[in-house]
Amino acid sequence: MRRFFGLNQTRAKEWLKPATQYASPLINLRQFSSAVDDQKRLKALFFSSRKYDQESMQQMASQLNSKHELEFFQHRLTPKTAKLAEGSDAVVIFVNDTANEDVLRKLKQLGVRAVILRCAGYDMVDLAAAKELQLPVLHVPAYSPHAVAEHAIGLVMALNRKYHRAYNRTREFNFNLQGLLGFDLNGKTVGVIGTGKIGVLFGKICLGFGCKVIAYDVHENEDAKSVGIQYEPLDRLFETSDIISLHCPLFPTTHHIIDDKAIAQMKPGVMIVNTSRGGLLDTDAIIRGLKSRRIGSIALDVFEVEKDIFYEDHSGEILADERLAKLSTFPNVFITGHQAFFTKEALDNIAKTTFDNIQAVAMNGPFANQVGKK
Repeated sequence: MRRFFGLNQTRAKEWLKPATQYASPLINLRQFSSAVDDQKRLKALFFSSRKYDQESMQQMASQLNSKHELEFFQHRLTPKTAKLAEGSDAVVIFVNDTANEDVLRKLKQLGVRAVILRCAGYDMVDLAAAKELQLPVLHVPAYSPHAVAEHAIGLVMALNRKYHRAYNRTREFNFNLQGLLGFDLNGKTVGVIGTGKIGVLFGKICLGFGCKVIAYDVHENEDAKSVGIQYEPLDRLFETSDIISLHCPLFPTTHHIIDDKAIAQMKPGVMIVNTSRGGLLDTDAIIRGLKSRRIGSIALDVFEVEKDIFYEDHSGEILADERLAKLSTFPNVFITGHQAFFTKEALDNIAKTTFDNIQAVAMNGPFANQVGKK
């Protein structure tokens, strides 16, 4: 196996003079095998990649004896960084990259043949533009539903039993229990919005605690029904749930599904957990709900405007987003940085499916994981 570190210097100087802060080359990996002939080798350019992404992809490349050329960049795909895809057959992007019409047209002009996602959600892609440009969009339909469902349960437990506050107290030898009172999950009603694989798994775990689990989805899942999850209208779910957990995708129809009107219907002191997409919540409405105490507590693994915040270290800075800064001051708010997916099993599954998708592009189809394929 040969590894090529860095970019071609001529290319780097030409492209990165005005945009060094946007595109930081980390590593260029080439691996060769006899599995695919030379004509089927392609170049895939990864945006928003971190060390753990590179490691998981390298390990999978070694296991599969892949000969495709992989190039990694730390920073996001944006209109400014799209030009770096020149010479690439596919771009591989993540949740906070931008693949709007402007970016997609630039990619098409540069010869990019496909957009590959290292995630299940695809709200960052203009699918109509991709279809018009004949750019297939491939995703990872299910990397590890258990990872996200288990993280959501962890957030419920942390919020309820206030583990984060207890941890900080005991580090200073403060063992006072005042302010740490929780409640039994047993017997509580949990409302699940979205019953795909993650939502159903979350519901099953809640059933194990002895909760009553109700759900809302435009498409009812027979697996959910078979384990005792009961479907209710959305208004009814809002009115009766002690805990509400969101597991639905972000579409125009689900944007701000939790707003002032929805919060007004909820039980006083309701707990809300969001491990899906930040845009499902109206952040301003959430802050008002917390101040009025209609919302008793909330856990967020995602945020409405997280692109320039999550996956970066801002510890030495003043946080630019005032709403996130304000939320962080509430003692009944628990925030994690879009890490619900982050388990070894999930990274392995993402890497394997991403290689499957790269290979599908190399072979010009079929595209088993194409988004919007009828």
